[in-house]
Amino acid sequence: MNIVLYEPEMPANTGNIGRTCAATKTCLHLIEPLGFKLNEKAVKKAGLDYWDKLELKVYCNFEEFLEKNPGAKLYLATTKAKKVYTEVSYAPDDYLMFGPESRGIPEEILIRYPDSCIRIPMWGDIRSLNLSNSAAVVLYEALRQNSFQGMTMEGNLHHLQW
Repeated sequence: MNIVLYEPEMPANTGNIGRTCAATKTCLHLIEPLGFKLNEKAVKKAGLDYWDKLELKVYCNFEEFLEKNPGAKLYLATTKAKKVYTEVSYAPDDYLMFGPESRGIPEEILIRYPDSCIRIPMWGDIRSLNLSNSAAVVLYEALRQNSFQGMTMEGNLHHLQW
């Protein structure tokens, strides 16, 4: 799987998403400009010591991302979508895209992919979920649909027997 963050603004969210990507062997794609430097302490702290296990790709803009990932099947998370993220059939190499925390994916991009826009249901007038939570929710649904391919499915207790 692939997570794409379009112009992320908060280092802690990107760090958390990086850690989730490392734990799931998901490639993290970052589209600049970023609201922080990748070597910032907040990014590293949120990602703990997993950055060396993360496949990370950075692009100067959305067009470069498209150019370097021809034929990428994109799913764009937005509160403007009509389709719920669970109504999609995800393939193992799909790209799940999320926008910046303060404004989401620009409508100029969304209108290019109307059938690939997905949303996470929310109650009432809540505007959105935290970016790292949204990425985890959608990613794990995509991984579940693909039987958590290659992932550890059993716990390993250290001291006690259940």
